[in-house]
Amino acid sequence: MYESKFKSQANDELFQVIMSLESEEECYRFFEDIMTIKELESISQRWQVVKMLVEDKTYGEIEEVTKASTATISRVNKCLQYGAGGYTAMVEKMLK
Repeated sequence: MYESKFKSQANDELFQVIMSLESEEECYRFFEDIMTIKELESISQRWQVVKMLVEDKTYGEIEEVTKASTATISRVNKCLQYGAGGYTAMVEKMLK
């Protein structure tokens, strides 16, 4: 079983709330309230970077399409390579 470095009761509660969201509209309403626009844009941008890295796009191509900095692309790539496996699991899930 995976044991996160970020495990806490507060995070457990937050994740329970997220897992209870039942529609895209509920997601938009919840995330618009809990995050700033910039925070949501940053997370969405990282997800786009993940997908492009998995498609073997170059940093230049990713930067051009997503407007992500090379530092962000590199950080996401390190998580894909050496992280907890969350990105990989979700990419595999989305491909099904």
